[in-house]
Amino acid sequence: MPRTIWSGAISFGLVTVPINVVSATEDHSIRFHQYHLEDGGRIRTRKVCELEDREVGQGEIGKGYEVTKTQVIPISDEELRELPLPTAKSIEIEAFVPLESVDPIRIGEGYYLQPAGQVAAKPYKLLRQALARSAKVAVAKYAWSGRERLGLLRVRDDVIVLHAMRWPDEIRDPAELLPPPVEISQEEIDGAMALMDTMTREDLEGEEFRDTYTDALAQVIEAKQGDKPLPEAPQAEEPGKVLDLMAALTESVSRAKAARGETGDADVHDLPKKKTTAKKTAAKKTPTGKTASKTTQKTTAAKKTTKKTAARRPRSA
Repeated sequence: MPRTIWSGAISFGLVTVPINVVSATEDHSIRFHQYHLEDGGRIRTRKVCELEDREVGQGEIGKGYEVTKTQVIPISDEELRELPLPTAKSIEIEAFVPLESVDPIRIGEGYYLQPAGQVAAKPYKLLRQALARSAKVAVAKYAWSGRERLGLLRVRDDVIVLHAMRWPDEIRDPAELLPPPVEISQEEIDGAMALMDTMTREDLEGEEFRDTYTDALAQVIEAKQGDKPLPEAPQAEEPGKVLDLMAALTESVSRAKAARGETGDADVHDLPKKKTTAKKTAAKKTPTGKTASKTTQKTTAAKKTTKKTAARRPRSA
């Protein structure tokens, strides 16, 4: 059972839902320690008081705001819990919006919200079902770890999930990162769409979505522990320069289909013909020495004369 990170309540309107916040994710990364290369001794970070030049315990350590080098304003945990703002003890829902209206770049880590006791069961279920039926998410404000945050509440299975959100001013403007203007043909767009179709999945289950870095690191540790040869790294293909974008798209589609066991040619169009060729074809002259466009005009005029003559003829009884 994951530990409780924070306890409080969800508030929307006059409804209050007591909840406990627990982490919704797990970190399976392999952790390293720092050690002395010469003798293998552990290197640790020690907390030392600069004035007394001695190591202090956690019970002697508190928070403080440095006004100047010689003046520090101490702030206790109790004072932080009693801050004069409504979000210090509750998650205040400010609005309900469609999920697609929220830019994914603003969505951060997730937490499960657990109803705190029997008294919270009914309002918790009410909010959960209302969110599920509305197909909307709630945007709320809350205060943790010394700052007020923006959050997003949604339903996952039968549980309400809180995602931390970034404030608008925390998102950098990407304008300066844009590439120089280039022209993209319709054929190239069609090729990219064909590649996307071959790579489309219904879910994110499968071997390709496994953490292979941690697996490879575990193999190295196991080999060193048993004094065995280290596993050989696979030969990586160096990315080549893209000279023909359509050829690269066509080849990518073929490889994606082959990887999925599909056969058949990729449904990608050839590169568009150059405009100069089209102009030369249109400018070709007929055997009489006149351009094709003038010949076409005469033919059209002749057809119109024939239709007028036929219209004047009396119909047979």
